[in-house]
Amino acid sequence: MTGERIVVGVDGSPSAGAALRWALDQARLTGAAVDALIAWEFPLFAAGGVLLPPQDPESAARRVLDAAVADAPRTGVEVRCHVEPGHPAQALVEAAEGAGLLVVGSRGRGTFKAALLGSVAAYCVQHAPCPVVVVRGR
Repeated sequence: MTGERIVVGVDGSPSAGAALRWALDQARLTGAAVDALIAWEFPLFAAGGVLLPPQDPESAARRVLDAAVADAPRTGVEVRCHVEPGHPAQALVEAAEGAGLLVVGSRGRGTFKAALLGSVAAYCVQHAPCPVVVVRGR
């Protein structure tokens, strides 16, 4: 896998943090670069019966990604950060085109905490154009 790239999904969850650390460890072993990706959509909330988007979801996503990468041990690994609009599962599968590996956490920030595998991880396992590693968070 030398010279290839590893795509890893980041969303601020413990599981995504574990996935990022795993991807960085694998990159150190193989010489791959890491593309850390967070995707955002316009979540809408009700205000007086009107649906409104948040102030700036792209900036909020960038802050989450930057914090996750800053907290991860990345010595000797090239890390490229990407903030993409769209559904996380689709954004990760698209980003994984041409990658050697896609790494995702087993569960993200979804509301169904009892699930063994989150919807984004399940989608990536089924649709990614490369091997997928699913990392269980702690």
